[in-house]
Amino acid sequence: MKVKSRQLMWWLAIGGAAASSFAASLVWAQSDSGSDPVAEYRAMFGDDNPAALWVMRGQGLWQEVRGPKHVALATTCDLGMGKGIIKGAYAHLPRYFADTRKVQDLDTRLLTCMVKGQGLDQAEILKNRFGDGDRKSDIEALAAYIVDASQGVPINLPMQHPEEKRAYELGKAIFFYRAGTHDFSCASCHGQSGKRIRLQSLPDLATAGKDARDTYTTWPAYRVSQGEVRTMEWRIGDCFRQQRLPELKYGSEAAIDLTMFLAKNAEGGKMAAPGLKR
Repeated sequence: MKVKSRQLMWWLAIGGAAASSFAASLVWAQSDSGSDPVAEYRAMFGDDNPAALWVMRGQGLWQEVRGPKHVALATTCDLGMGKGIIKGAYAHLPRYFADTRKVQDLDTRLLTCMVKGQGLDQAEILKNRFGDGDRKSDIEALAAYIVDASQGVPINLPMQHPEEKRAYELGKAIFFYRAGTHDFSCASCHGQSGKRIRLQSLPDLATAGKDARDTYTTWPAYRVSQGEVRTMEWRIGDCFRQQRLPELKYGSEAAIDLTMFLAKNAEGGKMAAPGLKR
C-alpha cells in the first residue's frame, strides 16, 4: 500500500480516537452523488488509506518470532500457496486445508497458524479478535497485511475438493434462508441492485457480477465509523446482528460457507483491499 509519509505521520500524531471522530463527521454528511457517503473522505486521502497502519503492524507480526515454539508465521504458516507465501493467497480463499481437514477462511487459517504453529493461546487471541481503540487485534492487522499483498490478483477459488463444493452450496442456502424476528435473509438486502439503507446503496451479492466483485474485492476494509480494519468474519457477523439472528460464533462454518459463496460470485474480480468503508 502506497503511503505518503506526511499523511502517515499526521495519522500517528492525532491518534485513532481523533481520527475516528473526524471521519464520523464525514460519514453522515450527504455526498454530492448521494450514493457514496464516504466519497468525500476517499477524495481527501486519494490513494492513501488509514489501513496502512494496520498493514505495517501486520507485517511486523508476520515476521516476528513469537510463542512457545519460537517461530515466525513467515516461515511456518501456509495460507494455501506454500509456507510464508502471501502474494495472491487471499484471492484463493476460502479453501480446503488437509492438515485441519476443513475449509478455512483467512481468519480461521491465521488462528490455526498462530495456535498450532506458534503455540499461542487461542482464548487469548480471541479476546482481541476485533480491535477497539487501544486494544488492537493481531488477526485484523495480519489480515490487512496479507490482503494488501494480493492487490491486483483476480479471485480464483480452487473448488476442486468435495468440502469446498459443499461449503459453497451451504453458503448459498444460508444466503437465501429467512429467519429471525424480522424474517430477514442476506438476500433481503443484497438480492438485487438499487436497494438503499439510509445513504447507502446496497450491492447485489446474490449473483455473480460487478456488484459482487466490487464489494468482495474491497474487504477486509478500514471502517471509517469505527476507526478499525475489519475482516469478512466481522462483516458477516454484523449482518447477522442486523438480521436479529443469534450472535455468530467466530470462525463458524456458517461464516466460512457464506464467505465461500460470496467469493465465488466475485470470481474474476481483482483484489483491491484493504478498502475504505462507511
